[in-house]
Amino acid sequence: MRGNKKYSHVIDTPDPGKWELAGYEASLPITEKSNPITREIDKADPTQIVQLLKDCDAEIFQEEDEALVNYKRLYSDLVLKTMMDIIGKVQEVLKEPDSTLIVLSGGGASGRLAFLMAVSFNKLLKGLGQPPQYTYIIAGGDRSLVASHEGPEDSALLGIADLNKVCEGKKKVIFFGISCGLSAPYVAGQLDFCMNNLDIFVPVLVGFNPVSMARNERIEDFHSTFRQVAERMEKLQESHKAFVLNPAVGPEGITGSSRMKGGSATKVLLETLLLTAHKTVSKDSEISEKCLLEILRTYERAHKVTYSQSKKIAALVKQAGTSLQKKAYVYMVGWHTLGIIAIMDGAECIPTFGADINDVRGFLIGDHSEMFNREADLIAQGPKFAFSEEDFVKTILPSLTELDTVLFLFTVDDDLVEVEKLAVQVKERTSNMQALCHATVGQYLPASLKKLFPSIISIMWPILFLEYEGNFIQRFQRELSTKWILNTVSTGAHVLKGKILRNYMVDMKVSNSKLFGRAVSMLQRFTGHSQAKCLEVLLQVIYDPEPLSEEIRAAEVSKHIAVATDKTKVVPTALLCLLRSCSVQEARSRLDAATSLRGALDAALSAPGRKRGASKSDPEENST
Repeated sequence: MRGNKKYSHVIDTPDPGKWELAGYEASLPITEKSNPITREIDKADPTQIVQLLKDCDAEIFQEEDEALVNYKRLYSDLVLKTMMDIIGKVQEVLKEPDSTLIVLSGGGASGRLAFLMAVSFNKLLKGLGQPPQYTYIIAGGDRSLVASHEGPEDSALLGIADLNKVCEGKKKVIFFGISCGLSAPYVAGQLDFCMNNLDIFVPVLVGFNPVSMARNERIEDFHSTFRQVAERMEKLQESHKAFVLNPAVGPEGITGSSRMKGGSATKVLLETLLLTAHKTVSKDSEISEKCLLEILRTYERAHKVTYSQSKKIAALVKQAGTSLQKKAYVYMVGWHTLGIIAIMDGAECIPTFGADINDVRGFLIGDHSEMFNREADLIAQGPKFAFSEEDFVKTILPSLTELDTVLFLFTVDDDLVEVEKLAVQVKERTSNMQALCHATVGQYLPASLKKLFPSIISIMWPILFLEYEGNFIQRFQRELSTKWILNTVSTGAHVLKGKILRNYMVDMKVSNSKLFGRAVSMLQRFTGHSQAKCLEVLLQVIYDPEPLSEEIRAAEVSKHIAVATDKTKVVPTALLCLLRSCSVQEARSRLDAATSLRGALDAALSAPGRKRGASKSDPEENST
């Protein structure tokens, strides 16, 4: 086991990976590179899928290796120092609760994590008898918390308007803008606004690429690219007026799917930082690197504890995969914040895998009255926004079949009578029930509840004797553990359904500018065709049956996205058109007739006489 003088690892972190070599997919940001660990995950069985994603998650805690490309890692001195500097700023705000605010913001998965953390830290303050000081912003508003809605992420001006709204009247604001790929225009606008108002704002950018890899395409209706905003922040960091917190945690297990490792690393970084600030303020003590490292170590321990259950997680992956393969559904019902994790995971499957709203879906059991900024945006808005216990009982339960899978997520500290009551109702409809239960050493489930579930993933946590703020460490560990398991299950189930090619999400929704760019890049990688050719075919598929005019070709990307958002199988159809030199109609017919999407694409890639493209070689030979 490697480790430096300051820190000894809890887990065996992988050796530095191939992605850290200077030439590996050199033109791509880290968050868009293909992870060599999972290059053949599409051929893996459930046990192998869990092992591969476990290894990817372990890369979060990997040390930097100066013999390779010197990316800053989570434990690098520069990252730890930046965290300490930010904690100092957070402390100042916590000591003046009346006119200050801590804002966490992002689009999609990052916005949902912002929401989760704001809820958690306001609960911490409430327990101390203090007023709430945290709020969240998510692109698209509260509706985006429970349903996929990527479009608003592209508007820098909308980001600024939303930030202005929540900060009205505040004298000091710490703003955390989360964008895993350093790419979201929504966040870029907010960070730029903060830098123009440094008398009130301290902006912090959180992401997992070096600034030199930040997205540099023009943002519609805005004056800067994301990279220009990030470079300006780097300059201001010298005087502690802005901060960029961007350790490299390695490429995602499914290429570009930052809901997974990016989301987990966001949670680890920000909760460590904020919890340290709260602990030092309440004790009136100095910030120490030792305190930071101790909390980071608990997250490493969570990785070890979680994946000690790999065998049972693999069984759940298999069961969920079987449900999806049979065109049935996977439902996850979670108590309190575990329900939020379930909602996040389900919502994120829609753009990632081109999934139906019910394919994988989460529900929140328990009181949620204090959680949302504008709950009115969610209530009675139709089935797409249903997320509560009442919604599950009224709309899902009556239609459950024996083919569906239902996963219960709870802790032994929750209302187990309530858990048992719902489990009895579900068991009348399907025997495909499993539970993920968190307990502390010495706690046990009642026998009547245990016998309801054919299988229980039981995560046992050590007893922690900590002050009030420290007790939140275990809550955060349980949330991260649940996130890792649900990410693995939903990803694994879609792999088994044939939605992944190599380690690429080929059936993603083309629903914002980042995903549009990724679609073009993916077509280039697999076919070896030029960017212009791939763009042309992608537009043909998006606008079919309308022929492409010069007016369409010259339109802004936002116009293409508006048309593409509601269309299915856009990228696989374009890929088949390119690989088989066929029409859009023929490509669609082939996909409709295939038993799995991956099977149809794999057959086309293996066809005799096909031009050798990126899929047949190392990506660094074909990066564009």
